[in-house]
Amino acid sequence: MKAATISQLKKELAKLDEDELLDVCVRMAKFKVESKELLTYLLMKADDEPAYADELCDEIDEHLTVSGKIHKKTLRKVVRWMDKSLRFSGDKETELQVRIHFCQRIKEKRISFGGCRVSQNMYATQLKKIDKAIEKVHPDLQFDFNRQLSGL
Repeated sequence: MKAATISQLKKELAKLDEDELLDVCVRMAKFKVESKELLTYLLMKADDEPAYADELCDEIDEHLTVSGKIHKKTLRKVVRWMDKSLRFSGDKETELQVRIHFCQRIKEKRISFGGCRVSQNMYATQLKKIDKAIEKVHPDLQFDFNRQLSGL
């Protein structure tokens, strides 16, 4: 079965009444964990973006508890989770806060990559994503985020 386009889905969803729409959302959430996570964000966390960013930062702290060397699989898992969570939000300020927090934790914990090029590239990619996101926020915020980034 080929998936319909977003505009086609939007037209079909507009035709449904409230109860049918609720049933469709619940059925969709049952099939994939990511759909359930997105619904959780949209219904319970989207109205308080700073709290969501703080929650993501706390989760990063839990993942990066070890000082010293970190295995590339662990780092990849954290980055993949972080990217997925930030995609739910779509807010550049939240993205910057979380990515900068991630890079700061790696510096603070003195996590070394042990000459692992993959891990070094993952860290460098985060810095590139931070630079791209900084360009898209308000100039006053750019100054603040650039100041935080200067330590990295």
